[in-house]
Order: sequence, then structure tokens, then C-alpha cells
Amino acid sequence: MDEHLDKFITYLIAEKNASPYTIKNYRHEIRQFLGFLKEQGIDSWDGVDRYVLRRYLAWLQAEGYVKASIARRISEMRSFCRYLVREDILDTNPIRTISSPKIPKRLPNYLDLREVEALLAAPDATVPQGQRDRAIMEVLYASGLRVSELVSLNLSNLDLRHGELRVWGKGGKERLALLGQPACRALTRYIQDGRSKLIKENRVTNALFLSRLGTRLSTRSVSNVLDKYAKLAGLQRRVTPHVMRHTFATHLLDGGADLRTVQELLGHASLSSTQIYTHVSQARAKEVYRKAHPRAREKE
Repeated sequence: MDEHLDKFITYLIAEKNASPYTIKNYRHEIRQFLGFLKEQGIDSWDGVDRYVLRRYLAWLQAEGYVKASIARRISEMRSFCRYLVREDILDTNPIRTISSPKIPKRLPNYLDLREVEALLAAPDATVPQGQRDRAIMEVLYASGLRVSELVSLNLSNLDLRHGELRVWGKGGKERLALLGQPACRALTRYIQDGRSKLIKENRVTNALFLSRLGTRLSTRSVSNVLDKYAKLAGLQRRVTPHVMRHTFATHLLDGGADLRTVQELLGHASLSSTQIYTHVSQARAKEVYRKAHPRAREKE
């Protein structure tokens, strides 16, 4: 059964062009399921039925996994078993009868403009790492890039004259991300000054954002950068790359952008993925209305 997982992972990489993050999740979480089967004394696919699957879901719940995590595992196993059916290893997909738990919709966490300005002002722009970090945060806020897209950027992806970034998102799909003048200025300063000082001797790299060792910056390092400056700026919340992405989308909609444009800029395949941000803007509109309109609420 493990060899089937290895072949499935190869299929995801070669045919689906799945991201490293997706591959990591699939490999770890499906392997967890296969380990559960072994503990149940099941060593072939013939023994996998809906009753076994229900026991696995019950075990996940008992272990304290939240609904979103369980739903993700069901989706991954459904894809895995669909592949096994395609390869004639399974006759039918046993996951098809298993329903995913309903996940309550949560509004995205985002920063207000005052918090964004405090965050962007926190780095020391007189030193190379500070110039890099300011550029990173300006790009995240200006473009709404995923952190994986950000760290994959090369110098050749930039067109600062037109304020554009060429990005390859999920599934290898290409799109143009846009940059405002502050982001272009921060990138220009970093490239002309800071980046050259981060490059080590005898090392040639096209990577845009470099670590202090002169190598391509990792996603974990970007998360650490945001965490560092959120604390320096005195923000009373955790700031992650995805919070910056939520902030980008929310501020666009608050400023009057239409949903289709935001979908295109975020690189969402489906409009339904973008619609969560309309709830944020509606919630903000209601808050402003209640505070501003004289008859929005009854006098106490």
C-alpha cells in the first residue's frame, strides 16, 4: 500500500504540478491513514470499507483534530482513492460515501490601514536586511501574493517600470501581479543597495529575496520577518503572510474594486474562493453604518 502512495505522489508532481506544500500534506496525512490501517490489521485495499473509514474519522476526532483538518484528510483520501480506481487497483472509491464535516465559515483576519502603515515603517531601511524586509512587506501588501509565490520570485519576473510581477501560482498558472509606487520604490532601493550586499562572493543567483547567507529566502523566514516587525510595531495580533494577503483583498474591496478583479489579482481559480472577502467588507460597512447613521440603532 505504501508503494501506491509513492506512485500517487509522483503523479501529483508530474501530472498535477502540485505545490511542495500540497505534496508534503498529502504524503504525511495519507501515510497517517495507512498507518492506522496497519494498526487495524488491514494490509490490502480489499479490507478498506466505509466502516473502517468511519473508525478512522472517529479516531481523528478522539485525537483532537479540528473539523477543517478532518475535512482536508477526507479530501486527500478521496483524491488518492480516485487515483487508485484510475489505475485499476480499486474497483470503486470507498471514500465516495463519506461526507466531510461542515466547517463554519470564519471571516479572514486582516489589518487596518493604521496597522499596515506601522508595520511598513518598522524596518531599519539603512541596512540591507531592513531594506529587504521593507520590500517584502510592501510587495505582500501591494500584490496579495502567496508566500510561496513571493519566495519564488526572480529578478527576471520584475517589471518595475510598469509596476508588474510575473507570477506562477497554484498548478503552475501564470498571472500578472500589480505593484504600486511605494512597493516599486522599496524594491528599487533593495535591489540597488541591499541585495548586492547580501550576495556572497563567487555566488550567482537570480533569486529576488536573499537570506543573510546569500541564498533564496525561505517561506519560514518570511513568516519570521512579519512576526518580528509586528512586535516592533506594537501590533496586538499575529501577522502572517496570509494575513497580508487577506488585508490586500479586503482593502481593495473596501476601496471599490469589483470581485472579479480581486479574483484575478489573487489568482483564485473560482470566484467562490474570493467571495469570503465580500463578507468582510459587508461587516465593515455595517459597523460604519451603525456608528455613523443617526437612526441605525435605538437610543438606550
